[in-house]
Amino acid sequence: MTADIAGRKRRFGIVGGLGPLASADVFFKLVKATPASNDADHFDAIFQQSPFPSSGSGSAATTERKLYIFEMIRDFEKRGVTTIVLPCFLSHTFIDELRANTSLQIVDIVEAVRSHVRRKFPGASRVGVLASDYTRDKHLFEKYFTPPEFEVLHPRRHEGFDPVTEAVYGADGIKSGNLRGHPVELLRNACQDLIGQGAQVIVPGLTEIALVADEIGPLSVPLVDANLAYAQYVVSGRYGSPASAFKVGVVGGVGPAATVDFLQKIVRNTPAARDQDHIKLLVEQNPQIPDRTENLIGDGADPTVSLYATCKRLEDGDADIIAIPCNTAHAFVERIHPYLNIPIVNMLTVTVRYLRETYPALRDIGVLATSGTIESGVYRKALELEGLHQVVPEPALQERVMEAIYGEHGVKAGFSTGQCQDDIAAAVEALIAQGVEVVVLGCTELPLLLTGSEFVGKSGARVKLVDPTDVLARQCIAYAIENSLTEQSHVNAL
Repeated sequence: MTADIAGRKRRFGIVGGLGPLASADVFFKLVKATPASNDADHFDAIFQQSPFPSSGSGSAATTERKLYIFEMIRDFEKRGVTTIVLPCFLSHTFIDELRANTSLQIVDIVEAVRSHVRRKFPGASRVGVLASDYTRDKHLFEKYFTPPEFEVLHPRRHEGFDPVTEAVYGADGIKSGNLRGHPVELLRNACQDLIGQGAQVIVPGLTEIALVADEIGPLSVPLVDANLAYAQYVVSGRYGSPASAFKVGVVGGVGPAATVDFLQKIVRNTPAARDQDHIKLLVEQNPQIPDRTENLIGDGADPTVSLYATCKRLEDGDADIIAIPCNTAHAFVERIHPYLNIPIVNMLTVTVRYLRETYPALRDIGVLATSGTIESGVYRKALELEGLHQVVPEPALQERVMEAIYGEHGVKAGFSTGQCQDDIAAAVEALIAQGVEVVVLGCTELPLLLTGSEFVGKSGARVKLVDPTDVLARQCIAYAIENSLTEQSHVNAL
């Protein structure tokens, strides 16, 4: 098998145990359907079958069934599987629940059967379905075989008796190993009933039916081997790449309160009418990352490895982008970014771009930040690339900025009023006196002290406040929405 998913060789994980005999039949037909001239040409697959206590009886989508499959998918993820083969129609009644919680591709068995019917029987519109009571009541096939192209027919029940469910799940049914006699007779009568209703082709909605297809005998209309159709579809790769929700990875803990503030801004700025409209987030809250400022202006530990390790954990968690709601940490971004496989959204770059677009006539930009951020020059360099000039407080006031952030009564110690606010206000007043009209709150804790979009000085002079955390949040939201629209266009094109 040479088909690739995003540059990787496809590796199948086959969920067994839901119907042990039928699962083995699908596995056999997968091997048989592979166009291979020698052993090396066959696909890479793992067939896993664990004891499932409800496999022999009951046709409902129980919690046990859902968790059994999900745990197997999680195990497959750890073993390098790219594509899940789920040979169980009943389990496809909750396939969306599984897909929403895994990045692996789950090949749809009902879509495979519909594709087979379209190709092999192009004139057939009346489709008879042999499904269990639960699958039938969930209208699974009606969601795929839709009018006006198709009309779905089911065997008629007599006094509430469902012959198809009984044939498979009954005391002497196929799941109990009986491949002749009474269960076959029940299925044969169900097929004749469908033919009597005008069915032009019959498709099984239970993988066990393929085991007794020959025993059912010749019919006046085709009886599809759904297991073979599924196997051929899986091997063909004629299905699109899995669509997954865009996920923003957040390096948290730098600092903890700023992380919570950033998450609130993500939620507040997301256009959502319900919970499910919000963005998927993966937060690695790691307050043990060494202090960035202590390293930049003192002899503190280097945070590079800790930042990189945190980003890699987000990458391993299938994040699509990484946000670091810490201005000072961006002094280390250039060191680690080349070693990651997903992008870091640079908070400084997007903030400077926002400044240029929002205030095109301005040149001087005030920056309030930690001394580490100031001395690293990251904001100065980013501003200069856009033709802007950084203005920072004089040394004595910069000390007050640091006290407001790191001091005994500073924001990192949990304070947001009192002396810390007075210290920051004094720094802003000084920047206003230098003619600055816009001030960047270049430390993620500062928006906790200077709320709102404007500061009014004692003289009545006003200055605009730009919060990089808010700019970063909006940019991450924009990426997520853009990705969602692209994915939807891709789905519509399939």
